Amino acid sequence: MHSLHSNGVVILDFGSQYTQLIARRVREFNIFSEILSPDSSIQEILEQKPKALILSGGPSSVYETTAPNYDQKIFTLEIPILGICYGLQLMVHYYGGKVKSSAYGEYGFAQVKIEKSNDLFYQVPQKTKVWMSHMDTVDRIPDDWLVTSHSSNGAIASLQNKDETRIATQFHPEVIHTEAGNQILRNFLFRMTQCASSWTTGNFIDEQIENIQIQTEDKKVLLGVSGGVDSTVVAALLGRAIGRRTVGILIDHGLMRKNEAEECISNLKKILPFQVVCFDESEYFLQKLQGVTDPEEKRKIIGEQFIRSFERIAKEQGQIDFLAQGTLYPDVVESGFAKAGSHGAVIKSHHNVGGLPDKMDFQLIEPLRNLFKDEVRKVGLELGIPYDMAYRHPFPGPGLAIRIIGEVTQLRLDILRDADAVFIDILKEEQIYDEIWQAFCVLIPVQTVGVMGDKRTYENLIGLRAVTSHDGMTADWYHFDGDILSKISNKIVNKVSGINRVVYDVTSKPPGTIEWE
Repeated sequence: MHSLHSNGVVILDFGSQYTQLIARRVREFNIFSEILSPDSSIQEILEQKPKALILSGGPSSVYETTAPNYDQKIFTLEIPILGICYGLQLMVHYYGGKVKSSAYGEYGFAQVKIEKSNDLFYQVPQKTKVWMSHMDTVDRIPDDWLVTSHSSNGAIASLQNKDETRIATQFHPEVIHTEAGNQILRNFLFRMTQCASSWTTGNFIDEQIENIQIQTEDKKVLLGVSGGVDSTVVAALLGRAIGRRTVGILIDHGLMRKNEAEECISNLKKILPFQVVCFDESEYFLQKLQGVTDPEEKRKIIGEQFIRSFERIAKEQGQIDFLAQGTLYPDVVESGFAKAGSHGAVIKSHHNVGGLPDKMDFQLIEPLRNLFKDEVRKVGLELGIPYDMAYRHPFPGPGLAIRIIGEVTQLRLDILRDADAVFIDILKEEQIYDEIWQAFCVLIPVQTVGVMGDKRTYENLIGLRAVTSHDGMTADWYHFDGDILSKISNKIVNKVSGINRVVYDVTSKPPGTIEWE
């Protein structure tokens, strides 16, 4: 393990919706965090050389037979352990206390009163607002433990052992709704442990360059680019690490946005020390997508064809053993393939993770696999990538195929491309593009009646989607000014043939995902 990863935090994921948020909050202090499955062995945990362990929340009860398994030897570790929500209940149960089920539980905001000053609550107001999300509560604390706070509902909100090596909160300090959450985590990481603030973009770049050089030796690497920030950052890393041993390829699968292939090649030419060549493979992709309506099947078809196209093109370039791609941590999590997630649900398969075929001629290089999108952007800027490229809105690998609900056809692609171009152009004209995490159009398989030029029309319905987010794991819909929303709708209906109605999606994530498919 690279020294950059030691002196950090291991998080055991017991199924909380907030586990990824814990990891992010830790990294915001420039401390490396690694999420592992709760049933990871003590040896696997020790391999990370952590300075602290965090036990996440989760939906289980400690008394259920289906409660996640874990290695009880974790409690022999001579490092501080913080239990959050279920993590608190697990520690109480292990150390001989008692947890009971409540008929009501606590959900949402709660007021907590701190009754014992300690390092965890350093510079935290005695009364503070927190976020609760639990049904079970502590009925009896373990021997020689101390209660440090109660909620306004009378429930134990935090406790610790006497030497402050085992600390637990019933509330969630990692969520933004807990007013002093960042201070509480800062206190745990710096006052109660000896974590090192070495997880910086500069150190990450140096580590990945070294890893790429060691892994590839003197061999060529095939790199698939798309013009998006993820593949662009990977390209810049490869450029620094191995230069012209990188074989840059843009697969135009016919599912890109308007003029995107040409713009991508032009932009990358300005910043990379190697050439990127575009291959038009749209015929193969569209043929295989013919008649397909299921989104998971679309993703897997596209993932399979990407690899087959890469393999065929690679043979024309001489011997190539490696394929590099811009897989991110949310891609891995949502596809159910995270280290933490042999228990993880597959929300949707990403074409570059869950959509990959079982057999490939390449070894994968995925230097961004442990990063969130905002971390990737920072790495990109550190590598000298222009701001407008580093902060370009995310675009999914399967492209417009998953923004067309139902079958993908050339006509439907053309309609969606034109509508999407109008939408994005207006966001830039109104100077709100950078306020939005991601914006796009969705072609909905519904036709509606309209009146255009005194004539009855029966045309397509377009959905607009625009969200704000920090890392893509959660998101809220963007609150447009009504005049701008009206301008977008009017221009799409008037400029794009085949559309006579526009609607706006006001769903957050969760419960929805950002993409529709």
